[in-house]
Amino acid sequence: MNSPIYIQIHNELKKEIEAGVWQIGQRIPSERDLALRFNVSRMTLRQAIQTLVDEGILERQVGSGTFVARKKVQDKLAAVTSFTEIMEAQGKKPSSKTVSYLITTPSVSEMERLNLSEKAKIVRMERIRYADDEPICFEVATLPYDLVQAYDRTQVTTSLYKTLEANGLVIGHASQTVSAQLASEKIAEYLNVKRGSAILKLRQVTQLSDGRPFEYVRTQYAGDRFEFYLEK
Repeated sequence: MNSPIYIQIHNELKKEIEAGVWQIGQRIPSERDLALRFNVSRMTLRQAIQTLVDEGILERQVGSGTFVARKKVQDKLAAVTSFTEIMEAQGKKPSSKTVSYLITTPSVSEMERLNLSEKAKIVRMERIRYADDEPICFEVATLPYDLVQAYDRTQVTTSLYKTLEANGLVIGHASQTVSAQLASEKIAEYLNVKRGSAILKLRQVTQLSDGRPFEYVRTQYAGDRFEFYLEK
């Protein structure tokens, strides 16, 4: 099973960044130059770059280009809570719209986060999450296929945590990073905000109680509709 072209480009660029081809803070070649190098369309190349941006490996600077991201100050969020649980706790009705649901091979980043081999299969799903029918966030979640293959698509896309717990699996702890960025044209359309609006970006790897990582998620929240609360 071959990975999508944009994932293959993502993998190659990530390896080059890790090898020091471009240093932290250094601008990478333009999308046009990279599209010519990989012999792909600008749209495919942009999708690969956006994936690296979503993972915090690259960062865009308006009017300047795309750069290898600097390390950011990190803090811990208090607990592992699903989107459904957060919304229900606030008296809101959660819902989701699945944009894509793909069974495929993992990218290098997904293999690293979920401790998977190159031969493993994953489910990569994109969802828009709503509260009382208002779009709150756009989410890209990666799951080991062997963990969820027994469940139907609705069980996975509607409320993954409840599905796992109903089948005897216990959710453990998660590692999370939060940063800020501006809404791309795609995210602005999904979340019904203006392009360039403030976005809160969460990257999270969640484990089961036995220590197995089962979810790698990249979520972009509308900055004027959601906030994180940290407690020490």
